[in-house]
Amino acid sequence: MKIGLSIKIDVTKIDKSRLFKGEKGTYLDLSTFVDLDSKDQYENNGFISQSTSKDERESGVQTPILGNVRVFFNDSGAKSSPSQASQNMQTPAQSNDNYEDDIPF
Repeated sequence: MKIGLSIKIDVTKIDKSRLFKGEKGTYLDLSTFVDLDSKDQYENNGFISQSTSKDERESGVQTPILGNVRVFFNDSGAKSSPSQASQNMQTPAQSNDNYEDDIPF
């Protein structure tokens, strides 16, 4: 089965202490929870947050929700609304935002 997801995050909520260096850049582990069978009041199917370690989860550490996840394609025959998702997605050419100014690191 294939699904397409639209993911939007608020980069100002990223905990910079959780960023880590790799061979080819700086990385951030994220987790998402998606419910294909239901949507919230904003038509989202889930959320995305920064990942936690097993020890952190066991001790109850929770990271803030960084954004939302919306299913825009599902080849299993379940209903999804690709036109709504594509209307809400912007490419850099469509946006006047200066993304460099919003990134907190």
